Amino acid sequence: MTTALHAPAGTVPIAIIGAGFAGLGMAIRLRQEGREDFLLLEKNTDVGGTWWENHYPGCACDIESHLYSFSFAPNPGWSRMFSPQPEIQRYLRDCAERHDLLPRIRFNTLVVGARYDEAAGLWLLRTADATAVRAYMESRGLHPGDAIDWNDPALPPVSTLKAQVVISGMGGLSTPAYPQLEGLKDFRGKSFHSQNWDHDYDLAGKRVAVIGTGASSIQFVPQIAPKVARLDLYQRTPPWIVPKPDRPVTRIERWLFRVLPFTQRFYRGGIYVFHELLGTAFVVNPRLMKLIQGLALRHLRRQIPDPELRRKVTPDYTIGCKRILISDDYYPALTRPNVAVITTGIREVRAHSIVTTDGVEREVDCIIFGTGFRATDPLPRGVIFGRNGQDLLDAWQEGPEAYKGTTVAGFPNLFFIVGPNTGLGHNSMVYMIESQIAYILDALKLMRDKRLRALEVRADAQAAYNAKLQRGLKHAIWSVGGCKSWYLLPNGKNVTLWPGYTWQFRRQTRRFDAAAYRLQGEHVQAAGDSSLETQAA
Repeated sequence: MTTALHAPAGTVPIAIIGAGFAGLGMAIRLRQEGREDFLLLEKNTDVGGTWWENHYPGCACDIESHLYSFSFAPNPGWSRMFSPQPEIQRYLRDCAERHDLLPRIRFNTLVVGARYDEAAGLWLLRTADATAVRAYMESRGLHPGDAIDWNDPALPPVSTLKAQVVISGMGGLSTPAYPQLEGLKDFRGKSFHSQNWDHDYDLAGKRVAVIGTGASSIQFVPQIAPKVARLDLYQRTPPWIVPKPDRPVTRIERWLFRVLPFTQRFYRGGIYVFHELLGTAFVVNPRLMKLIQGLALRHLRRQIPDPELRRKVTPDYTIGCKRILISDDYYPALTRPNVAVITTGIREVRAHSIVTTDGVEREVDCIIFGTGFRATDPLPRGVIFGRNGQDLLDAWQEGPEAYKGTTVAGFPNLFFIVGPNTGLGHNSMVYMIESQIAYILDALKLMRDKRLRALEVRADAQAAYNAKLQRGLKHAIWSVGGCKSWYLLPNGKNVTLWPGYTWQFRRQTRRFDAAAYRLQGEHVQAAGDSSLETQAA
């Protein structure tokens, strides 16, 4: 039996966008299934996704490495419990090399648009040279995720690639978010987002303003604070921070994991169970979060003796409402004499200074944005078009949603990994990624075995699924914890997180449920129809 889809000649059967954990994981599993009918499109010059793009000082994972890695590609040689960014990127590069994926990756290839051709049953992907596009955007002051007028002759040429199936592995934390600040374009000093860290710029002796106190900032602030002349940390909402149980992995442990692989699987399982138990407090009984909050308060009191500074960095919402962060060196960095935590809002940015709403002006040489990512709106309008030319953003007028976080009605043969409502607050995203990969693999097997041209989730199935999902989110900590976060839309709808245990998500994605889909055959009927359309019973 052939292992490939029955795609027309000159067509890529499966196009995977992105070569991070999601895209590489999908490609590895396809290769392990004996399939060769796929191509990866990666905008960067190497694999890794967010672990290639984010390279700021102190960048590391906040989930233990033995769990934040593929179950089908274990690494017995992790150096630390929480590995730093270079080691994670090397792991992903090693995975790509060991599974011979590099020849199947088109690097420096930016997918700038995708349109579904209903008559042909194919996706038309528009791609461009990523380096040239980045240079164009920088020359016009545009940020990643901003809309681009592709009629501008200054842009690089665009190529078209035909694909039967498109799998998006772009992830939800791939487009950096920038604050809207009055006068920012007039700033004459250096500025950059933490994702685009400029290592050529020497921070030594500089007056630095860091805007934002999220997961990235608490990692790089302790690294740069000893170097700079002054660090002004602009905080809108303080995060809850708990101790980081990090340590080197011993030589004996690494030997055991290498020689007796079951010991690493057992260790990984223990970490998974611990994190899964935390899910009870997030989605089942949020009152249990008070226990974790007590741990965080003790950590805060122990590391910040000054009562005024402690008051500034103590959150006024229930822990877990926003992302819980882990660090042992962030609070001590704030106690340094050259560091100031500023909780007054920013009124405007001037050529060489920042002015807060109380009228205080502070001179600054460099602004670093630690303002996170556009998790709820990662794509601009005019990028993805489905049946009848519908823009994906029009299908998402009330916020992003998908069936099982993977498929969207009106967009046949398009699969999302780390799609809407697949994010986590308590466990490893790699576990969720592997669950979605299994679901997509099963869908591709059905397409191959039944010689299907297309499959598309039914709108009623998607609506029912998301109605139930949103009911489950109403009583979760993210809704009742008393805070605003990037998890939520302005109307309070949570389009980011999964409202349950990860094993529940894995159970519902274990098999592809064809009954929720419209299936389209490839053969012409005697009556003259261009396709055979069925709804699985």
